[in-house]
Amino acid sequence: MTSPTPAALLAELHKAADALVAELDRIPADGAAAPSALPGWSRGHVLAHVAGICHALARQVEYGRKGQTVELYDGGMEARNRAIDLAAGHSLGQHREDVDAALQRALAAFDALAADEWQTPIAFRNGVIFDAGLALWREIVIHSSDLATGRGPETWSSQFCSHLFDFLSARVPANSRFVLQPVALPPLTLGAGGSTVVVSGMVTDIAAWLAGREPSLDSLRATAAGDSTDLPELLPWPSAMPAGK
Repeated sequence: MTSPTPAALLAELHKAADALVAELDRIPADGAAAPSALPGWSRGHVLAHVAGICHALARQVEYGRKGQTVELYDGGMEARNRAIDLAAGHSLGQHREDVDAALQRALAAFDALAADEWQTPIAFRNGVIFDAGLALWREIVIHSSDLATGRGPETWSSQFCSHLFDFLSARVPANSRFVLQPVALPPLTLGAGGSTVVVSGMVTDIAAWLAGREPSLDSLRATAAGDSTDLPELLPWPSAMPAGK
């Protein structure tokens, strides 16, 4: 699995932002309070989170370029959760303004980068600015599908799915080995444990399952030693908190 180049990632960020704005246009004027695809969250919660994470990742870039490292959210996870709860009930018009401002800030931060700045250290995942760019890509694409507008993971590109396979390999339990067989694409293996499960289906359905989302094409099948079995359990989503926190 190959990561995109910084230039390709930047193009994907702009494409994902445009797609998110298009999804907002699909929500009726009174639809912000309707349930999202995430249990317990309305569309308003999802939009508030998207705005917050865009600002948070832009902040990583802005401070990183000045040689400073700061926590992902100003005030930590408590402040992040409080901001989502406070903003979730906003009108759709207010969410549009908030998301647009957050997207513009984030895209401007990444657009301003020189070629050598993508490897600038930041606090997020104890990584570099390029990692923040990948995270922004994941957040925008996945949460666009969470808005329950009728466009789900089936819209994810094969390149995005490939990135998720790489990033979410951390969800494979230590004793497991998943052989993924996406339709019309080469198989790949995640994990190195002794218990092997083959998961086959459309590439977007496999990626959605790994991301904890409902596969939208109903194509997934799992087998172990040639016999049908349930889809295997997954470990939690990889934490964004630095080691030791």
